Amino acid sequence: MRNWLTIIYRISAISLVAVIVGAVASLCAIGFVEAVAWLNHRLLVSPYARIQWGERPGLVTAATVLVPTLGGLVVGLLMRYGSSVRRALAPPDAILAVQTDQPLPSFRDGIVSTLAAIVSLGSGASVGQYGPMVYLGTLFGALAAKLKLGVKDLKAIAIACGVSAAIATAFNAPIAGLVFAHEVILRHYSLRAFAPVTVAAATGYVLANVVFELEPLFLVDFAGVSHSYEFLLFAFEGMLCALLAWVFIRLIEKAGKLAAQARLPQTIKPAGAGLALGLVALWMPEVLGIGQESLRFATIPGAFGAEELGLLVALKLLVTALCVGFGFVGGVFSPALLIGILFGSLFGMTAQTVVPLELSGLVAYAIGGMMALASAVIGAPLTTILIVFELTRNYDLTIAAMVTVVFCNLVSYRMVGRSLFDRQLRARGFDLRQGRDRAILQSLSIADYASTDVTRANATDTAGAIRTLLVEQQRAEAVITDAQGYFVGCVRLQTLLTLPDAEPVPRKHWRIAPAFIHATSVWDAMNALEGFVGESVPILDDDGRPVGSVSEEAVIRAYLGIVDDLRREENATA
Repeated sequence: MRNWLTIIYRISAISLVAVIVGAVASLCAIGFVEAVAWLNHRLLVSPYARIQWGERPGLVTAATVLVPTLGGLVVGLLMRYGSSVRRALAPPDAILAVQTDQPLPSFRDGIVSTLAAIVSLGSGASVGQYGPMVYLGTLFGALAAKLKLGVKDLKAIAIACGVSAAIATAFNAPIAGLVFAHEVILRHYSLRAFAPVTVAAATGYVLANVVFELEPLFLVDFAGVSHSYEFLLFAFEGMLCALLAWVFIRLIEKAGKLAAQARLPQTIKPAGAGLALGLVALWMPEVLGIGQESLRFATIPGAFGAEELGLLVALKLLVTALCVGFGFVGGVFSPALLIGILFGSLFGMTAQTVVPLELSGLVAYAIGGMMALASAVIGAPLTTILIVFELTRNYDLTIAAMVTVVFCNLVSYRMVGRSLFDRQLRARGFDLRQGRDRAILQSLSIADYASTDVTRANATDTAGAIRTLLVEQQRAEAVITDAQGYFVGCVRLQTLLTLPDAEPVPRKHWRIAPAFIHATSVWDAMNALEGFVGESVPILDDDGRPVGSVSEEAVIRAYLGIVDDLRREENATA
């Protein structure tokens, strides 16, 4: 009876958390979008506002240059003086918190990052809105995880709930929100998390679609793929999108390195990117902001010419890399969607001219390019396929986009890895390519598994004295230090039995390696212990003085414990 009551309590508690986190994340995502739209209209970033003020070209020109420049300055000041981490918080932080159980930056840092994202997008920066919305969901999920509910893996589940609700709200796509949380954040399909994440995604969808009746991202009319040979074109388009994804990611990384080398104050760098963006926008205003209008027009034949599409793709790539690299706060999902749909439209337009066969129109190539490029950048092929299906309710269009997405990811995985997020985490020292267990082991310090019970001896002590000490303490190895207490080596009892009692131990009998420091990870310790023969390994402080030791058994137990926890989480056991 008690077991049933416990199960009912846990189901009720996690369901309530899912509904609350999903509702809060959804409402905040809606508020985020509305705040950005309001700023875009007031600051003459949106095309509609620019048309309204068309009779005053001087004002529009001044706003085009000054708004992103001043917006960049505000963003720089916010990040410099408002955030303790002094950087934008984004999906990689959510992935890291879930994969390695590391704490997120403070709630204040998350709010400051969100405000900076609103200012960035509101002032026309070429960054995305979905990354900040994902982190908003993460932020409220992490708050819920602090509750003492007695629910196992509450932190990972609550964060996944917040993220799924945010994506479901953003795209009116609850299934895509559910899959995104598992595919990108959890990175596995957890039985324990599946139900609450589904509840949160459905909550976000109901608020967005039923309560607030938000407009869909785009509306398309597609009668179906008329010819089987077009699937070869979809596959080829996917491979070209993989190349474009590589260019996009490399440009962002190069811009980040260029910004790090630039001799400018951190507060000025976003303003410099904003000035460059404004000058480009004088020539091609479509590069400003999220570009939802351009995204919708890209599926309409004749809305853009081929040269205009090619130029817009190139400029959007450059200004997005510049804005992201130089410190504007925002994601890369929205720019990837726009660049992808423009490139897909260009591909479809070119194919209609070059291929001497009848094709099914522009829509399938535009949507396929959009989802293929976005999937390669964020590492979510299943999510993007489902977004197409949920937004269009068109099975034929979904199949066409699926082929493009699959072939894009087959190639892009070899070129850039799983996603831009993984590359960003790898640059921070967390490599998720070898699995979640390795990432956790890399995040844990070997000092957490150390013992302070160490047999110490001085380098001038005789072999007999050290041997007597080891026998009294029932140990097989002693740590040797010099007169100042610095580590110089280890000596084994078996070695001491072969040495004269009245003489110090010669240096040639000291074992110097391996030795760990506090910062040594469990993963690095496991690699260092390969082929090791001995009782334990000393752990040193930053100055080189021994503060403890860790046995090979303790390291193995740490690894087995982590693997066991992961398997229980994935299979919902215990």
